Amino acid sequence: MIDDIDSLRTPAYRKKLAQCIHCGLCLQACPTYAIFGVEMDSPRGRIVLMKAASEGRIAPDEFKEAFTRHILLCLACRACETACPSGVQYGALIEEARIVVERNRRLGWAERFLRWLGVQQLMARPALLKFTARLMWLYEKVGVQGLVRRLNFLPPALKAMEGILPPIRLSFTPFARLLPARGETRGRVLFFAGCIQEGFLSPVNAATIRVLQRNGYEVLAPPNQTCCGAAHLHLGDKAGAQQLARRNIDAFRAAGDCVAIIANAGGCGVSLKEYTHLLADDAQYAAAARQFSAQVQDVNEFLAANLRLPPRGRLPARAVYSDSCHLRHGQKVARQPRDLLKLVPGLELVELAAPDRCCGSAGVYNIAQVETANAVLDAKMADIAACGADLIVTSNTGCYMQLVAGVRRANLKARVLHVVEVLDASYANGQQ
Repeated sequence: MIDDIDSLRTPAYRKKLAQCIHCGLCLQACPTYAIFGVEMDSPRGRIVLMKAASEGRIAPDEFKEAFTRHILLCLACRACETACPSGVQYGALIEEARIVVERNRRLGWAERFLRWLGVQQLMARPALLKFTARLMWLYEKVGVQGLVRRLNFLPPALKAMEGILPPIRLSFTPFARLLPARGETRGRVLFFAGCIQEGFLSPVNAATIRVLQRNGYEVLAPPNQTCCGAAHLHLGDKAGAQQLARRNIDAFRAAGDCVAIIANAGGCGVSLKEYTHLLADDAQYAAAARQFSAQVQDVNEFLAANLRLPPRGRLPARAVYSDSCHLRHGQKVARQPRDLLKLVPGLELVELAAPDRCCGSAGVYNIAQVETANAVLDAKMADIAACGADLIVTSNTGCYMQLVAGVRRANLKARVLHVVEVLDASYANGQQ
């Protein structure tokens, strides 16, 4: 028996399924179809499976094997949404399908423990995550990391988690403090610091704040904010994501008026912008969610429209910009990061052959589906290597960490930076 499948049978869900005309234009955009060449590992094939489940044409054993396997192999990168001429809302379809899969799936003890520790405890508790970051900083500094990587004894999931660990610098965001603008004040923005970004890529947050200040904005990171909930949705935990969304809405509402709520991670940003959808049926929070989401802007989106001070310092480098899937396909922000990078003197921006192709991070995909994620990553790194770039620029937490691992895996000498780190370095070099 298949449990809790009713959400795939609602008129709204079936209407979304019916939008697909099975033209196949999504196939070439799909990373898993590129790897496996299997129809069921394409968006069109997965929609066929979803429709069969919706109509009760999948037996329990087929659901357990075929349906679950193909749904979980999806990266949910949403490249198919950009390619689709019919406007199929694939992100919403795969999100609900994953929820149903997780309700019917039995997890092993190791996966249950990792989910409990990583998603329910660390990501939802910023203070605990920062403490963990300090431990990982010590782990890197005393040389244990080198030993672990040489011995190569970790199980695949833990090895993948360790492999994406970037060099950690501890410079955490000063929450609850209004950080003044430089020069004439143009307004106040509220900053969403994230969880993994704040713990393991804190220099990106520091650079974001400095760039906003240089362009005339006061910056406040509201206290009590938490994880955006994207990882919970990736794992089918809609209730957990809704709980985090309510906490964030309360935290930012308490911080007062602002010009915008700024997010600097593509995956977090699309999750925040979709709180409207996530809490649509919550009578207490639906209106607040709409107001919150309407204020959210990606930092690239905001700076491209509000850059008062162009960067002047030279950064002589050959750079490629690797799109965040959720920034490009979910938020439809692709031109703005490139426009900002083109302003940096000395920076030669080269386009990848497939700049919109996923790097394999996809939330927690690179931990849950290690082999497939590595195959997707290898294709991305081959594209980067062919460009001869010595700087890889991105705009999302998971992508950043995945690309750091990819540089090491491909034995490249390129550095990985966020767009705001590039701008911040140019400002510093120009003494602005």
